[in-house]
Amino acid sequence: MSSTVRRAGLAVVAATLALAGAVYGVTRAPAANAAAQLTAPQLVADMGAGWNLGNQLEANANGIPSETAWGNPVITQALIDRVKASGFKTIRIPISYLGKIGAAPNYTVDSAWLNRIQEVVNYAYNSGLYVLINMHGDGYKSVTGSWLICDASDQTTIKAKYQKVWQQVATKFASYNDHLIFESMNEEFDGQYGNPTQPCYSNIVAYNQIFVDTVRKTGGTNASRWLLIPGWNTNIEYTTGSYGFSLPTDAYRSSSIPSGEQRLMISVHYYDPWDFTGQEDGNITQWGAAATNSAKKSTWGQEDYMDSTLKKMYDTFVTKGYPFFVGEYGSIDKTSADPANNTYRANFAKALVATAKKYGGASAYWDNGYNGQYGFGLFNRSSNTVTQQGIISAIMTAAGGTSPTTPPVTPSPSKTPGSPSPTTSTSSPGGTGTCRVVNAVNAWNTGLTNSITITNTGSTAINGWSLVFTLPAGQTITGGWNATYSPTSGTVTATNASYNGNLAPGGSATIGYQASHTGNAAAPTGFKLNGSTCS
Repeated sequence: MSSTVRRAGLAVVAATLALAGAVYGVTRAPAANAAAQLTAPQLVADMGAGWNLGNQLEANANGIPSETAWGNPVITQALIDRVKASGFKTIRIPISYLGKIGAAPNYTVDSAWLNRIQEVVNYAYNSGLYVLINMHGDGYKSVTGSWLICDASDQTTIKAKYQKVWQQVATKFASYNDHLIFESMNEEFDGQYGNPTQPCYSNIVAYNQIFVDTVRKTGGTNASRWLLIPGWNTNIEYTTGSYGFSLPTDAYRSSSIPSGEQRLMISVHYYDPWDFTGQEDGNITQWGAAATNSAKKSTWGQEDYMDSTLKKMYDTFVTKGYPFFVGEYGSIDKTSADPANNTYRANFAKALVATAKKYGGASAYWDNGYNGQYGFGLFNRSSNTVTQQGIISAIMTAAGGTSPTTPPVTPSPSKTPGSPSPTTSTSSPGGTGTCRVVNAVNAWNTGLTNSITITNTGSTAINGWSLVFTLPAGQTITGGWNATYSPTSGTVTATNASYNGNLAPGGSATIGYQASHTGNAAAPTGFKLNGSTCS
């Protein structure tokens, strides 16, 4: 999101042509070695529904980062708890450094600022959420003190400064597990929305390479951590087309990562059509097939356009093992002009999440903390309450998860949001046994992932379990996590891992697998846990 902001906190998107995508699934508690365990489809499923803590740590006053400078209150654990309780599994935290960076040659980042960043990261990370942090506002020409400018003359100094800042940030978080993801930069371009220019795009590609090399060389989990790489202005067309984008090499990553797996994701945004999502007037307030007034609906950018655009990410990157992340999407509140606007905002969010999930990406809704006319807010950050339950529910429906309206007393780290495409998340058929099973299928052309949540509904603990189920004809398991699976087709037995075999009454475990299919991507049936039929 652009640094141009309303003092009330509304950020204006810096991409009239920005395009994007999304995906959802299962969350589990962080584990120290998780980075080496998740393949790209597993990561995308695990990240679940995402949300942006926008207009806070990238806010600034005269070039000095300040989290309250754009009208939001101080970030609290209570806010993050409310976001998690609403069903979100990933939080993207945009961050500016600007005047908090010292002089050459060390470019030392202010220690108090790094500590505050770490404190906010910990609010989410210690709650078992995925967290993405980036360099968000340092590349906007409109911001006082900006310096990461791709068409500036002294690129040698810019690249040295960029390397030193990321070295410090990566070192600060080197011990954090794979639930922390770094994004090299945000909406980086030279301030114009047309075709990318050279050598500006070449410098963006160079920044990405510096970022990857620097993070990897700091060691620890950073050697295998997932890293998020943007193209020109996080624009899908300019990232997938022949405009100058190229992926960085990853020569310094951990040798423990299988050679056939990637640890890079592609960062894109999606705000099309802009006259609906971001233009501050009351002219275009409806979107999608359900629109009832053609005069209030844009002439482009509907479901078919969204599908074809996100498919470009699948064709260009996902097929090669690189997942994508729609780091921002959403639409502003125009209910002052059309009371039905929130319905279409929810429809837009639901379609984006479902379509991107279909093509192998994850996503995070852009929330700038501003509620009311032209705001993106889903929460009131002062009272830690929900303001747009309809949009949240639409996101969770598309993600396959649930959206409670009050925080759980004891949040369960294994609660599973699903991803029902083309199937829906449903309980397995059967009687009223001592177990309950919920599927979350995320399918694409010839493959799928399925996350399965097993809950002990009995009154006694289960110490060691095996779950038997039958795969639909034509499905074959090609990999799995949190359980062992045998055989790989037909009637399968999933046996607990060493760390999840004990289920207290009411306790749950989440397991999952990736499978190929020949056209039938339905969920398995006939679940039995230790011989008991599951409901």
